[in-house]
Amino acid sequence: MRSPALGTILAVLIGTSAYAQEAGDPAAGEKAFAPCKACHNFQKNGVGPDLKGVVGRKAGTYEGYSYSAALKNSGLTWDEANLKEWLKNPKAKVPGNKMIFQGITDDKKLNDVVAYLKTQS
Repeated sequence: MRSPALGTILAVLIGTSAYAQEAGDPAAGEKAFAPCKACHNFQKNGVGPDLKGVVGRKAGTYEGYSYSAALKNSGLTWDEANLKEWLKNPKAKVPGNKMIFQGITDDKKLNDVVAYLKTQS
């Protein structure tokens, strides 16, 4: 027979674990971001737009990059939720955008990459 205290402890541990996974690990995110570096960086010399400070930025507004009309007119702001949806499937999030990236299907990697991007503000 399990004690009520043990049940409470287990519930807290499970909830903490789920929160930690959702929050993401920036160090793991930096590693998971490696394929993105082919087009994106945190300076003004990438094929894609500079991602420094992307969290909180309005989509399609980085100066000097030629965005698709779909992204410029999306009305999105890159908060955590929008970034996760975008990185999971860019074509579904904003149909008609020109990014060729297929997406990140692993939720842990997705959370880690977003955590990493938040450190690059």
